[in-house]
Amino acid sequence: MEQEIFEAEEKRKKTELVLANVYNLPAIPTVMMEITKLLEKPAVSTSELAKVIGKDQAITSKVLAIANSPFYGLPRKVSTIDFAILIIGFQDMKNIVTALSMMEAFKNKTDKNLNQKEFWMHSIMTGLASKKIAEDLGYRSGSEAFVAGLIHDLGIPVLHKYFHTNFLVICEKVNTAKMRFIEAEMEVLGLTHQEIGRYLALKWNFPPVLCDTILSHHIPGNSIENKFLTSIVHIADYATQRLQVGNFYWDTDYQIDDSIFDTLEFSNIEHLNQFIDKYRELFINESAAFRF
Repeated sequence: MEQEIFEAEEKRKKTELVLANVYNLPAIPTVMMEITKLLEKPAVSTSELAKVIGKDQAITSKVLAIANSPFYGLPRKVSTIDFAILIIGFQDMKNIVTALSMMEAFKNKTDKNLNQKEFWMHSIMTGLASKKIAEDLGYRSGSEAFVAGLIHDLGIPVLHKYFHTNFLVICEKVNTAKMRFIEAEMEVLGLTHQEIGRYLALKWNFPPVLCDTILSHHIPGNSIENKFLTSIVHIADYATQRLQVGNFYWDTDYQIDDSIFDTLEFSNIEHLNQFIDKYRELFINESAAFRF
């Protein structure tokens, strides 16, 4: 017992040390700060918000792509940020821009171990699938589910960018020792990409429910804030692997947490797979729509 306590304490210290050494994280993007400040005003016009978002062309193009997503199913093309805001709503737009800003801030150059386009596709597909699944299962906020799905794997590009040597060792262990990525992360760093993602979300003042979803998206049964939302992101993440659309190699051999069956009221894995398979055509159409 004493040995177990000692090892747990050493792991905790190692985790704290790693996080403390992430000293050069990017500051919160200007557009994100401006939007937050703008929405604190008693009255804000659509044009004011559109003007701020329009300052960042990368964010603008992604917002328009999201608004025109087959998952939204809008009858007409959304060609301006003003119209996108009307369709999506002020507060939901803030959440989406915040998440997109976060994703942009931690982008790195593509290499053989992390293709940025593939990672972006996985993130956006998980986000949009989370939104659609949430709405189909009666969850109150599809936008919240979208944001949670979009940033669920934020810790992976952070590992790639700020702990690159360790990132390569993790990949090597997975390839040679046939370990799962989460196991290799713990062995090399003493923490997982979920913990790193949660740390950053807390640093950027994301709501507790989103921080918790990032931390628990592989084991939603551990979720404290909202098991239902975390379970939705979990099965959306799994769906990209099952349907092989927007899938990412870090999730190969994805393991379903049995707690989601009770939480989301699926009788078993076959029932869940039948539910997911209904989205196949939508996933395929979505992947064709997004090309960044």
